Amino acid sequence: MEDKKSLAGAWVEAARPKTLPASASPVLLGCALAYYDGAFDVVPALLCFLVALFAQVASNFANDYFDFKKGADGEGRLGPERAVAQGWITPKAMLAGTFVALGLACLFGLLLVCFADWRLIGVGIAVAIGVLAYSAGPFPLAYNGLGDVCVLLFYGVIPVCFTYYIQTLSFSLLSFLLSVALGLLSVNILVVNNYRDYGQDKVARKRTTVVLFGRRFGRVFYVLNECLAFLLVLPLILDAPWWILFLFGILFALCFYTTRELFTLEGRALNGTLGRTARNVFLFALVLSLLFVYAGRGG
Repeated sequence: MEDKKSLAGAWVEAARPKTLPASASPVLLGCALAYYDGAFDVVPALLCFLVALFAQVASNFANDYFDFKKGADGEGRLGPERAVAQGWITPKAMLAGTFVALGLACLFGLLLVCFADWRLIGVGIAVAIGVLAYSAGPFPLAYNGLGDVCVLLFYGVIPVCFTYYIQTLSFSLLSFLLSVALGLLSVNILVVNNYRDYGQDKVARKRTTVVLFGRRFGRVFYVLNECLAFLLVLPLILDAPWWILFLFGILFALCFYTTRELFTLEGRALNGTLGRTARNVFLFALVLSLLFVYAGRGG
């Protein structure tokens, strides 16, 4: 029997609000780096946030639609309920919603060309293709072990580096290294999702890295991503003021306890771990951003 939910509530649920910090985090960090270099501009910064937000919403809508079509959201789903599978939103409406959200992301992206140059159009096209190719097409990336690479690129490298570029009209090694660090932590959101859904994904022939290499690999992969992310920012942390060290200490403790959950929890209990992993990504970006804003003010 179909669950009852208001139409507005169904669309909010389909957008997966608990994962949206993953799209805001890289833009926040890119803006903080631009501020540190004296080039922060509020209008393109806001546009970057809107592009990232609507691109992720479009991706979430597309996943809802195409996972239903491919049978990955069947009976006994362990993750948060999906709008199409639950009958809250029709497949046709979800597909239309996907293209509306993607269209808004492209519209705001076109406005960014006014602040940089026409070459950004190529980046926008790549993002749009990535949103759809992740779960659609003849070779859906999420179904062929490439989901983690997509997250690293589209929730780390591309948004951090190009948010920085749009405001400074330049790239930097620091922005790239930080984008990789943040991207690795964002990959862990997907790792938790795939670790939880291992059994169902295997039946649906969704070949995530956890399905390909096993659940033990998923746990090790999660830990390695965290360790590499913290190692990449370690030189900045060691040279930071005491209060940044204190905040990173709290963040490290939160990451430690979230990691323990992956080793001890199963099934639907991991939905909380998914949300807390997304929280850790945002806090990582926030603390680094505070450091750069403080340094940019001459602290």
